[in-house]
Amino acid sequence: MTNAREHAPSILVVDDDDVFRERLARALAQRGLAVRTARDADEAATLANAESPELALVDLRMPGPSGLALIRTLLDIDPHTRVVVLTGYGSIATALEAVRLGAVHYLQKPADVDEILAAFHRDELPLSPELSPPATVPSLARAEWEHIQRVLTDCGGNVSQAARLLGLHRRSLQRKLSKYPVSR
Repeated sequence: MTNAREHAPSILVVDDDDVFRERLARALAQRGLAVRTARDADEAATLANAESPELALVDLRMPGPSGLALIRTLLDIDPHTRVVVLTGYGSIATALEAVRLGAVHYLQKPADVDEILAAFHRDELPLSPELSPPATVPSLARAEWEHIQRVLTDCGGNVSQAARLLGLHRRSLQRKLSKYPVSR
């Protein structure tokens, strides 16, 4: 009798945040994927050389080589690897660069497992029905609200510091924070 994991799509999760990486790995494994994890680009390249993954989820900012450099490395090892870049520090320029380098999609944190799997579910790789993409796409207002929350969290709840980083007046940020989260 063959093991079901032998036929599951393999995914390499690369992120320097240990807690996030392990939680995401567990969630992906529960959805039937064969998961391997790496904390940086060098460890990911070693794992990919040993056994090339079908899918790779790559954080943009890591110690050492960036996620953009890792995209090149993974695709040099196996051009059929489908790479999605996941980052908390997104910009249009880096998204375009990631796609230009061969990533199939670019997601900003926080992204849930369904959104991540949907990003891989483009064209070529047949995934099972439970891995199909969700029907909803977050609105621009929701993305802005999530970005503000992420920056505020990174600043340890310091509204003044978050306002400076976001390029907003402190009171304007406080007004935005007093509103309820925008529905998806």
